[in-house]
Amino acid sequence: MRLTRYFLPVSKDVPADAAIVSHQLMLRTGMVRQNGAGIYTWLPLGFRVLQKIEQIVREEMNRAGAIELLMPTIQQAELWQESGRYDDYGKEMLRITDRHEREMLFGPTNEELITDVFRSYVKSYKALPLNLYHTQWKFRDEIRPRFGVMRGREFLMKDAYSFDLTEEGARASYNQMFCAYLNAFDRMGLTAIPMQADTGPIGGDLSHEFIILADTGESAVFCDKAMLDLPAPGLDLDFDGDVSGEVAKRTDFYAATEEKHDEAEFGKIPTDRQVSARGIEVGHIFFFGTKYSKAMNATVQTADGETVPVQMGSYGIGVSRLVGGIIEACHDENGIVWPQSVAPFEVGLISMRPKDETVAKVADDAYEALQQAGLDVLYDDTEERPGSKFNRMDLIGLPWQIVIGPRGIENGVVELKNRKSGEKTELPLAEAIEKVKAG
Repeated sequence: MRLTRYFLPVSKDVPADAAIVSHQLMLRTGMVRQNGAGIYTWLPLGFRVLQKIEQIVREEMNRAGAIELLMPTIQQAELWQESGRYDDYGKEMLRITDRHEREMLFGPTNEELITDVFRSYVKSYKALPLNLYHTQWKFRDEIRPRFGVMRGREFLMKDAYSFDLTEEGARASYNQMFCAYLNAFDRMGLTAIPMQADTGPIGGDLSHEFIILADTGESAVFCDKAMLDLPAPGLDLDFDGDVSGEVAKRTDFYAATEEKHDEAEFGKIPTDRQVSARGIEVGHIFFFGTKYSKAMNATVQTADGETVPVQMGSYGIGVSRLVGGIIEACHDENGIVWPQSVAPFEVGLISMRPKDETVAKVADDAYEALQQAGLDVLYDDTEERPGSKFNRMDLIGLPWQIVIGPRGIENGVVELKNRKSGEKTELPLAEAIEKVKAG
């Protein structure tokens, strides 16, 4: 994408009402525009990141055997009344009526709706196990939306819902999602710690939050430092096999949010391994058994002809929240430092003298070569001063910068800069492309 044809409204000013780094940088880099309290327009740069995160989540859900669908944002109140949650959910639920005075709501979550889908079509145990998921915009009327997209009222979330015949099978499905989440966050460049958590209004007795450590986290978290060094299960994990061992590697260590924190148990960890910090929740998984299937009569017939309620779990990832979370974990004094897998563009190409025919020709050829190599490129072909170009590239945080200038052209090289390390090297364009592709 040529910058002269792109919409990138960056700003030098730090917004006065933005309290945390991710909110400040998302506004300054033109990723989002705030339209109201907790409601944002996703501008082109931010939307590209959002799509890349969503795609990683989609790929890991599909690999774990989940099946994608799409449910509506507006739901019937009757379904929530049937489950017993309509009056219990609180003022966070946006309740509305249509022109026929039918009660409806803007969905904050989808347990009721997916249970209705399931009971409408699945009648036999032979269809199980089944895991259905979608990625959809949600609305929760937070009393005090803050921290930008980290705690907005409208947000993009991936929800998955598992259905199993037995509790044993349901816990196996839970473990599959546990591992899929670890792999997804690892691909985004994050170390996400699974922590015992309160189930809240979702219900059930088994729940884990996936937390990334950040000073701006909303809640206190406690864990064994050894967990931070554990690798993700890996992309070669066999989801058709038993993945409980991978889960046990992590759940054997102490890790809990403040609601579940046990000071006595935490104290048994060697002092040098005790981590007491703030954390940002980026995912949450629940096993709640038959809470919804019993209330809404979602049953299947067993091999013996018995009719039983299915065992269920739900699994959420805050896709839009992750954008802010990644920035909180990946920034420096000059701006964002994107992991390459979720960066809006993988490389920024800078032409030092776009009016110089020779420089322009070499830069245009480099742009074509980078695209042919399958890389996402932001080509700064503007006539601004070099300092402004470099500052903007550092601010928006693309992983790599390639600079085309007269001196480099004379020597047959380009300057390649790694945004994270700051290291600069001069090398032929073909070698620079291979280095960028290798990450």
